[in-house]
Amino acid sequence: MRRAAKRVGREVANGYDVIVIVSAMAGKTNELVGWVEETSPLFDAREYDAVVSSGENVTAGLMALTLQEMDVPARSWQGWQVPVKTTSAHASARIEAIPPENILAKFAEGMRVAVVAGFQGVSPEGRITTLGRGGSDTTAVAFAAAFGAERCDIYTDVDGVYTTDPRITSKARKLERIAFEEMLELASLGAKVLQTRSVELAMRYKVKLRVLSSFEEPDDNAGTLVCAEEDIVESNVVAGVAYSREEAKLTLTQVEDRPGIAAAIFGPLAEAGVNVDMIVQNISDGGMTDMTFSCPVNEVKRAEKAMADAKARGEVDFAALVADTDVAKVSIVGIGMRSHAGVAAKMFKTLRDEGINIKVITTSEIKVSVLIDRKYMELAVQALHDAFGLDRAA
Repeated sequence: MRRAAKRVGREVANGYDVIVIVSAMAGKTNELVGWVEETSPLFDAREYDAVVSSGENVTAGLMALTLQEMDVPARSWQGWQVPVKTTSAHASARIEAIPPENILAKFAEGMRVAVVAGFQGVSPEGRITTLGRGGSDTTAVAFAAAFGAERCDIYTDVDGVYTTDPRITSKARKLERIAFEEMLELASLGAKVLQTRSVELAMRYKVKLRVLSSFEEPDDNAGTLVCAEEDIVESNVVAGVAYSREEAKLTLTQVEDRPGIAAAIFGPLAEAGVNVDMIVQNISDGGMTDMTFSCPVNEVKRAEKAMADAKARGEVDFAALVADTDVAKVSIVGIGMRSHAGVAAKMFKTLRDEGINIKVITTSEIKVSVLIDRKYMELAVQALHDAFGLDRAA
């Protein structure tokens, strides 16, 4: 905390008014969630937010005190004091507005640093809300947009965004710059450097993001800048390889092939809160088809119940729901894929040469994702990283 406070002090010495967004101390939110679940397995989400948001309040107060000890005029702010106005969706609220007047008034009175508790806000009913895990990143970008900040620095436990996870391949290279669209895809596909919603906000409001290490001294070339595509002079066709090992493949067999069948299947899944990703429908055979989709492995039970209930209501009929929970998703991402043909073919050939069978494929303009057996995940990441030359700059 003192190291972080010294960084803030340097920015103040450079003439800036600074807004610091803090998260809870390591492990604290998990501890608070555990207490809630132990006390009340079917908990009231409003009280859950009241408990789990307290970790950030402690950090904000301690950071403000640390700065004051360094003779930096600082004050802590909880979400409701700013106020960070959010929706009423407790545990997954979305920010609707951040009026800057209260904090700007204190800056005008001589405060140099506002230390704001991240991850939290206030609902229209006046209750504390939280933004979901990783919400402090989202808070930081939202404040940068609301106050027209010169930049938004995210200090984390890594020193930037890498071409893939350095724990899987030692050839992973830190990127100096990455486009918003690429970062958004990587974040949504499993890269845990930044929370997806924070990148969405940064892209929408053109907030320049820098990802830096909390443990290294920053310099002008430190970290990775997440910026607009036009701010990147030269880049590789593929920017990075992402993976997610917490995936499951579910197949509904012998489904009637008729108009509206997809809605009958995926409507109940959406209502049950199942986050469906890849979808493949087999060729119809005698009016019957199989429908395959992927979802996070911890949502399989929810998906099975939603489909069983839909079948019981007569909304959809199928022979069986087959779940494969031993799969992983591996993806390549890059804005250069828009203007280069053959990227997907190269990916598939690379996996074939390694003897890796592809179960499901999805593509978008700047990404290709495949579902494979989980035991081949690290091999696939390493092979693709080598095949696309990601250890070398463009």
